[in-house]
Amino acid sequence: MTTFTDETRERAREIIARYPADRSRSALLPLLHLVQAEEGYVSPAGVAFCAEVLGLNKAQVGAVATFYTMYKRKPTGDFLVSVCTNTMCNVLGGQEVYDTLSEHLGVGHDETTADGTITLEHAECLAACDYGPVMTVNYDFFDGVDPSTAVGVVDELRAGGRPMPTRGARLCTLKEMAVQLAGFADERDGAVADGGPGEPTLRGLRLAQQHGVSVPGFDPNTPIRSKAEADRAAAEAKAKAEAAKPAPAEAAAAPVKGGDGASAPTGAAGIEPAKPADATEPAKPADTTDSTAPDVKAPDDKSPQVRTAETRQPDADTAVPDAPGTKVPTDDTGTAPAAGDARSAEAAGVAANAPAGDGKPAGDDAGAQERNLTEAKAGTDADGAGPADASETGAQK
Repeated sequence: MTTFTDETRERAREIIARYPADRSRSALLPLLHLVQAEEGYVSPAGVAFCAEVLGLNKAQVGAVATFYTMYKRKPTGDFLVSVCTNTMCNVLGGQEVYDTLSEHLGVGHDETTADGTITLEHAECLAACDYGPVMTVNYDFFDGVDPSTAVGVVDELRAGGRPMPTRGARLCTLKEMAVQLAGFADERDGAVADGGPGEPTLRGLRLAQQHGVSVPGFDPNTPIRSKAEADRAAAEAKAKAEAAKPAPAEAAAAPVKGGDGASAPTGAAGIEPAKPADATEPAKPADTTDSTAPDVKAPDDKSPQVRTAETRQPDADTAVPDAPGTKVPTDDTGTAPAAGDARSAEAAGVAANAPAGDGKPAGDDAGAQERNLTEAKAGTDADGAGPADASETGAQK
């Protein structure tokens, strides 16, 4: 059984520390990459290691490791060569590239050369249709390949070389790549010094520049603000908007007294009579939503699952209209149905849709369903059982 190095264990602790204490299981994916970085694949020992440090069982870890194709379950070569044989690349010659490499290397799908250098696989899609046919080496792209160029790449790899991918950084081994996928920087000198985007990727940008297409008001030199600056700008904008609002209308002024102490008549000099409301102006409708329940704050002590169950259950004994889009069922009088009514309705539905079985036509054995319905309506059986017990007793009879 493999004993993982102290460095791997230290990195495992660092990975787990990235997540909240009660969410440590989220570290499983990078941990699987970490053990693959040491062994070149996810071995049974690697599964046991991940289970140990996360407090899981091996079945839980194995279920994840077998789901994703990037986790290899048997020893893999230093360079994983993947050839796309899906529709677009296949039409452009991807299958021919794969067949040529398979014959040249003497291996088939998911097999490794005798020197342990190359593992060959055909891929369903490598998400690079505009560069097809494509192949990847440890997930770095080699675009527009043909059988001869593909053979040249693998021969250079077997000779100890590192051919430069069409796009991306310099090639690394499968183990080095797994370290990066675990979340650690590539420490090789000049690891990301080369590479660049492909021309098809830049085609849209070229067309936009050619035809003067740009986002309205876009300034590529606009600096990216920090969160604090963005919050400050938002607060200033809100303050300006509040200041720009008109002052609320004052309450109706008290009547102005005349010289003799009497109230000034309506329409007196300097006094503007109140304008009557325009009776023809329609009232503005209140804001409406698609919800069938009033928009009220949901109780904080209930989970969304509990609230949904309470507002949608047929009995509605404890239902409260606090979830948007739900409505407590009511009858014609506006009251929620009693528990027995819901069970009666359910029994009636079952009685009307008796399943066919044992070669008998549907509805052949309706007697038991009728008894259930009768007992549900009565609310109790001869033994004094409740509605739920009565229904179950009827089914047993």
